[in-house]
Amino acid sequence: MNRPQYVNQMPPPPPPSTGQMIPPNVAIQGPPLSNHQMPPQQLPNSMRPPPPPTNSMMPPRQYPPPHQVRMGHPMVGAGQYPPPSPNRPPMVSMPQSGPPPPQQSQSPMHAGGKRSASMVNPVMKQMSGAVGPPNTIAPGSNASMHGSLAKKKKKISDKILPQKVRDLVPESQAYMDLIAFERKLDFTIMRKRMDIQEALKKPIKQKRKLRIFVTNTFYPGKSDPEGNEEPIVPSWELRVEGRLLDEKPDSSSSSKQLQKRKFSTFFKSLVIELDKELYGPDNHLVEWHRSVNTTETDGFQVKRPGDRNVRCTILFMLDYQPMQYKLDPRLSRLLGIYANTRPVIIQAFWQYVKKNRLQDTHEREFINCDQYLE
Repeated sequence: MNRPQYVNQMPPPPPPSTGQMIPPNVAIQGPPLSNHQMPPQQLPNSMRPPPPPTNSMMPPRQYPPPHQVRMGHPMVGAGQYPPPSPNRPPMVSMPQSGPPPPQQSQSPMHAGGKRSASMVNPVMKQMSGAVGPPNTIAPGSNASMHGSLAKKKKKISDKILPQKVRDLVPESQAYMDLIAFERKLDFTIMRKRMDIQEALKKPIKQKRKLRIFVTNTFYPGKSDPEGNEEPIVPSWELRVEGRLLDEKPDSSSSSKQLQKRKFSTFFKSLVIELDKELYGPDNHLVEWHRSVNTTETDGFQVKRPGDRNVRCTILFMLDYQPMQYKLDPRLSRLLGIYANTRPVIIQAFWQYVKKNRLQDTHEREFINCDQYLE
């Protein structure tokens, strides 16, 4: 790049200081202010813009004007640029090769308060085109949601025909019978679903037969002992034992291991009730209950003195996993369940309440009993 030779207009340097002071009110001369213009810069071919295509219908390419900043312009923030120094030469924009920029008005704001399209930053144009308007949803995105609501199953109360329609159309009774059958079918499916869910939670079990043996033995006493022997009081002994039976004689080793299971593991408690008149109110009950520290056994035995026939009652309480409950005969006939687990019984009772609309309309935690529940 060839630069013009500048004439040295600076005064000669002052002589070495000899202690003399510069007199006041003497202006220091500097280089005169001038506009130093540089010759046009020759750009290499790789940096030149391509020429407009010939014989084409496309308009010539418009190049954005050079970025200019005016001091004091309303779009320039206060304090963004320092004021120019009085001794600093003014800045002059360098000419560029290519088509001349279009003429612009003094202010980038046109009439009506709108900004000129040529003054918009091209980067802002790209960002505004990439980002859509806020809080907008593409059409068709919630079509699946509306479709699912439209396909929602109707309630049984919406399917019931009014009484006037039943009187006018005699064939409507067949429709009402189908609704009643559907309601009963839904109740049965719900109960079977609960049974399947509980069966999946339980471990796989095998049905076997448990044979219980109840035996008694009488020991007669001796009223005339011989020698130094003490008299022996007559007594009796009751034994309750049991074991699993093999359905197949040639069973595998795993089934043989099941036979070694103790008899007491099948029960939660066992109670033997004797005659209260013979043994009194404090000695006529023999009870066994399972606890954490219980030692399993193969049988139970009870021994009491006496030589008379005694009537006894043996009560077995099986160890169900999970626990099962026996219903009252009236509630059993109402729900159709004799004995089952707690969740199944509650589910059946709730279905009965919903079917007969016994839940209070104002206080939802209360249930109005009908003639069968009173």
